[in-house]
Amino acid sequence: MPLASFYCGILGFILIFLSIRISYLRRKFGIGLGDGDVKELRKAIRVHGNTAEFIPYAAILLLLVESQTLKMENYIHISAGCLILGRILFAWGLTGSSGPSFGRFLGTALTWLTILFLSGLNIYLYLNN
Repeated sequence: MPLASFYCGILGFILIFLSIRISYLRRKFGIGLGDGDVKELRKAIRVHGNTAEFIPYAAILLLLVESQTLKMENYIHISAGCLILGRILFAWGLTGSSGPSFGRFLGTALTWLTILFLSGLNIYLYLNN
């Protein structure tokens, strides 16, 4: 499953980048555990947490689509691209503002729509196998 593996690798880099950002902020503010009531760190923790919540399930769906057929290459590229863009937009949007923002909205929408699409595609592939 080379395509899904490639995109899962990119998603892994995004997750580690967000983890490093938390470590940097913890060191900067001298906070070992929790957020120390520091807004910037609290947002970074939430961005990482949200990404850690959504990436694994989306990655599994990508791998399952690719494992069922080789004819879905374009769908995998588009889905993974939307997921990566969504995670980057979400991180950018929430980092800039705790309230509503374009990046946060579009990032969430892209992530949810990608998971919905991949879920539906997996069901479709099963039913038409």
